[in-house]
Order: sequence, then C-alpha cells, then structure tokens
Amino acid sequence: MSPAEFFEALWKDYVAMAPQAERIRQEFESRGEQVINDHVAFRTLGLEPIGIERLEPHVLALGYKQLEPYEFPAKKLRAYGYVSDEPNAPRIFLSELKVDELSSKSAAILKECAAWVDSSELAEPDVLWSGRLWDPISWEDYETLVAESEYAAWVATLGLRPNHFTISVNHLQKTTEIEQVLQVVESLGYAVNDSGGRVKGSPEQLLEQGSTMADKMEVDFADNQKHEVPTCYYEFAKRYPDKDGNLFPGFVAASADKIFESTDTKKQ
Repeated sequence: MSPAEFFEALWKDYVAMAPQAERIRQEFESRGEQVINDHVAFRTLGLEPIGIERLEPHVLALGYKQLEPYEFPAKKLRAYGYVSDEPNAPRIFLSELKVDELSSKSAAILKECAAWVDSSELAEPDVLWSGRLWDPISWEDYETLVAESEYAAWVATLGLRPNHFTISVNHLQKTTEIEQVLQVVESLGYAVNDSGGRVKGSPEQLLEQGSTMADKMEVDFADNQKHEVPTCYYEFAKRYPDKDGNLFPGFVAASADKIFESTDTKKQ
C-alpha cells in the first residue's frame, strides 16, 4: 500500500466519524488555501495484540522513522512520533494507554476487549482504520471507564482508527495564525478546545496547536443500547524553525496532554 492510499483510507474513515473536518477543510479551500495535513494520530491500548509495537510496523513500512518517546503520566499514556523524508508527508503519532496503571475494574474491561482480537487481524495496515475489533461493551462499563479515563472509554467504544487529522497552518497563505484559524472554525459553528488555553504551546517551544471539540455520534453498546459519545476532532498546528532553520518535527507533551481533552465528555 502506498502512503497516498494509506492516508486516503484513513481520511475516509476519519470524516465518517468527524464530518466537521470535511466542512472545515472545504471552508479553507473555498478561501483559496491549500490544506496540507501536518499529522494524524491514533489511540490504542498497551495490551497484546494491539499495542504500539504491533501497530508500528505498518507505519515503518511506509518509510517512516521513529522519533523520541513521549510520556503523559497524568493520563497514563505513552506515545511515539514518526516522520517521513518525503516532502509534505504527514507526521504520525501513536499513543497507548498503560492499562495496568488503571483500577482493576477498568483494566479488566479493557483486557476483555483485547482478548477478542486475533493477532492475524494486525497483519495488514487496514487495522489502523478497522474500528472496534471486539463486541460492544455495556453502557455501564463505558461509564466506569470514562469516570477514570476518557481515553480508555474512547478506545473501548470506537476501536482502532484515526483520532484526529491536523491542518498545517504553515501551509496556509491567508490565515497564518492559530487564533485566526480558530475564529474561522467558530464562525462555522464548531466549538474550540480551550483546555490550557485556546492556543497551546508557543513560538519558544517551536510548536503552537489548537483544536476543535470532537464531533458526537450515536454508537452501539451491548444489549441493543445506543448512546451518543464523542468521536474525533480536527487539530491545527504551526511549527517554528529551530536554531538551524529547520521546522520543529516533533510534538510538545504538555500541549498534546491538553489536546487529548478534545474528546473529553465532561467538556462537550
């Protein structure tokens, strides 16, 4: 599978979960802007057979290389960023939940999800947009998870798929600041994540980020129940050159920590 085919398949799955992203992209294109994807991010569980180490080979097979690791102690997450040498190639961000750091009740729910997965389902790159590979959890289990970890509830409910795409503000010619982008987003009626400030990061940190709040969608739970939950969101990133004149390629953990809250049910 070529990188172009890979990202096209991801985008198709993503906008089905976050129709706001297609509307926002179209708005910027209607203003004469070229919309380039800065990065795409995924969430998973630190459990066999769906941990980062099982998903990473599909990223490396596209010609990407691993950057430094990231830790999010408060959210019990670890992550890696990945970059390609190809011009304008989107960065990739894989994160996973440290399940064994959760309560025994929440961990048991997640381990039961992972136990459903046959390792053969991880053989092809389409696992990264396969969605839920296990039976629906109960609404009671969802409420247990979301009370402790919104991230855990998201993965258990929606499975493996792109959590967000990101507009590269560096490639926009008319709307060149994150705050300007957020104002366009709000003019379309979409809410902005203001956790830690509307604009996260700074030029001194070489990266500024902002995002929408996630779309919401009715999904299936056990016992034929349906409930509306947050799905995916759209992010915006502006990168700054380092002392050598190269645009910062990585991520800022403190900012990413707040971006994760774009799917927080308590902020919806």
